Amino acid sequence: MPDDPKSLDPVQLDAYFALIEVSSLLRHTVEQQLREAGDLSYVQFQLLATLGDAPGGSRRMTDLADGVVYSRSGLTYQAGLLEAAGLVTRAPSPDDERSVTVTITDAGRERLGRVFPGHIAVLHRMLLDPLERGEVEALGAVLARVRDHMRADPPRSAAPRRRRASSDPAP
Repeated sequence: MPDDPKSLDPVQLDAYFALIEVSSLLRHTVEQQLREAGDLSYVQFQLLATLGDAPGGSRRMTDLADGVVYSRSGLTYQAGLLEAAGLVTRAPSPDDERSVTVTITDAGRERLGRVFPGHIAVLHRMLLDPLERGEVEALGAVLARVRDHMRADPPRSAAPRRRRASSDPAP
């Protein structure tokens, strides 16, 4: 950490606090809706939605962890809960036996179908309705640029695993 970090001017500080508050308020309401409509946590919904959009409904666990920015051990636990509920299956990856592939089941797709209408209603009510179309487009562009900047140097939970070269000695 630098000895003399940059300070924030009032505009930057206001933007930061507004982002934190909006994020917290939206996530709280989304989590409540997901629990009530589908008995899902926020992370479980992210996993099911990601799998629902994936080709064949499957992704490797490490790719899921990288995409949802969640610890690999926490994701394994959440995937286990979803598997016990019959919403996903887990199996060794056909491409790499050291990896696990998670696949959404028909019951998982049904659960997504049950929560999506209320989820979309929450997003409209809390985030989209007070904005004009151009503002939504601008917000999306700004957030995408910030996300891409953050993904350039992601936290460990969001960083793709580095593959060990085959000539590297095993630990």
